[in-house]
Amino acid sequence: MRNLYSFSMAIVLSVFFGSCKSEDKKGDINNITKTYFEDKNALNPLDATQNGQNQFNDQLAFEMTDSHRKKQSEFYSKYENLLTTVDSTSLSEEEKNSYDIMAWEIAVGKEMLQQNANLMPMHQFWGTHLTMGQYASAESAQPFKTEKDYQNFLKRMDAYTVWLDSAMVYMKKGIKEKVVLPRVLAEKIVPQFQDLLTPKVEDHLFYSSCKKFPSDFSPMQKNKFAKAYATLINKKLNPQFEKFIAFMKTEYIPACRTTSGIGSIKGGNDLYKVYVKQWTTTNKTPEEIHEIGLKEVARIKAEMEKVKVQVGFKGTIIEFFDHVRNKPELKPFKKPEEVIANFERIHNIIKPNVNKFFALQPKTAFRVKRTEAFREKTASAEYSQGAADGSRPGTFYVPIPDVANYNYYGDEDLFLHEAIPGHHFQISLQQENQQLPDFRKFNWFGAYGEGWALYTESLGKELGLYKDPYQYFGMLGNEMHRAIRLVVDTGLHSKGWTREQAIQYSLENEAESEASIIAEIERYMAVPGQALSYKIGQLKIMELRHTAEQKMGENFDIKVFHQKVLESGVMPLALLEQKINRWIATAK
Repeated sequence: MRNLYSFSMAIVLSVFFGSCKSEDKKGDINNITKTYFEDKNALNPLDATQNGQNQFNDQLAFEMTDSHRKKQSEFYSKYENLLTTVDSTSLSEEEKNSYDIMAWEIAVGKEMLQQNANLMPMHQFWGTHLTMGQYASAESAQPFKTEKDYQNFLKRMDAYTVWLDSAMVYMKKGIKEKVVLPRVLAEKIVPQFQDLLTPKVEDHLFYSSCKKFPSDFSPMQKNKFAKAYATLINKKLNPQFEKFIAFMKTEYIPACRTTSGIGSIKGGNDLYKVYVKQWTTTNKTPEEIHEIGLKEVARIKAEMEKVKVQVGFKGTIIEFFDHVRNKPELKPFKKPEEVIANFERIHNIIKPNVNKFFALQPKTAFRVKRTEAFREKTASAEYSQGAADGSRPGTFYVPIPDVANYNYYGDEDLFLHEAIPGHHFQISLQQENQQLPDFRKFNWFGAYGEGWALYTESLGKELGLYKDPYQYFGMLGNEMHRAIRLVVDTGLHSKGWTREQAIQYSLENEAESEASIIAEIERYMAVPGQALSYKIGQLKIMELRHTAEQKMGENFDIKVFHQKVLESGVMPLALLEQKINRWIATAK
């Protein structure tokens, strides 16, 4: 999964118009594109920093507030009105894609603003509080190269202390309206803040940049910022952390719900339907998706049975899951560095074969890195995009909270998904494509992006992997994991399933550890609908490839197919299908 928070707000805000030859100034698509991207970044300054738009590095959005939501509404109205000035019949194919993307995003964004999700402004999985921690580490998107950079983050930290007050105000409103997190999730947030409080300010996460001053800083500059950061941390940030922890313990957690799904809160059923539309970019109902999931689980389990027979295991499939979870040979690592080294080994194996399937490859550098300690206990493996200008490589983050129990049976598959040719290829190529307007370079649709990454897992054998049956089982296990998501996410949020029911269903159908499954189920509880995007997108891309192979016969070229899927960046699945169908029609 790529670093989702940096795009979570962009999903409902990203808007663009295709080129238009109208003489009306309002219809000048170049001007519209420019002002749109500026407006979007101003609304989402953390995202802007992630995308290298550094003029917003000192700002922070108070995204849960009524005033911010009013700005969002005005944003939609502005560009919805401008859309009516564009003659869509005069647009090129790529411009028409942009026009259609805009229309789709405005509609979904307006639906989202009618919901009450802002009364739950944070959870344990992603959000402003976790992004601020990443940026404070001085190892993420927030730059710390100049005096202005240090001043920018000082201002952003100061704003963050106020942001915490706003979060508490809207969480209190949520308590009154009974729109609150499940208690089990709220309890996970407390240690995320507690771990930030250190006896010495020099050990504080938000002081990290002061231990990594640029070499050209003078002693006077270093002293100035070290003092300023320490003062803000001690006088404002830590007191706010302590205040928030007390609020969580004494007010919020006691008021939290015992139910697991969002369907149980006021307006929850309607909110979930919007989430489903947003994340899958389809009009499929929760019931339809649930049924697809049940069928996929049955299909993949039959393939798993074949692997069980292949390795000579005599027990049931449930017993084989336990065998895989606990097999000592699949837990060989003694140090976290060995886990990282194994991913580097996988990278070296596939390098010679990638050219056979991908004519279009990114220039952006790539690295594998252990997840930061402050969020490692609750994090999943993820990809964080590199800087568009090449100044920061794309990063595959790997959480290793307990190396002795790290089971690597699915790591070959995981590398394909998160790194190459999954998220690193797709996101980097999108950012590097100079033919795309900026809003599309930094856009995100989960069904396309996660669907592509899951699709690439099926290429493992052709890329030189899955020679070990346990690694192939890892691929099946990860695909099963995504199929199960269709069942448990819809089960939790539209069918009234409990957390325990969802955990049990997963234990019966996949080989993940119980601890891992619990973390995943709690993720689905925190981010309704997001987990549906993977399998729905993968099934559509596989369907499109099968259609192209059938209709084109000997004219089908896998490298061209991959180029066509990747070259235009993310888009709703219906638009991707139209694009591939046009290619098929013209390539016969």
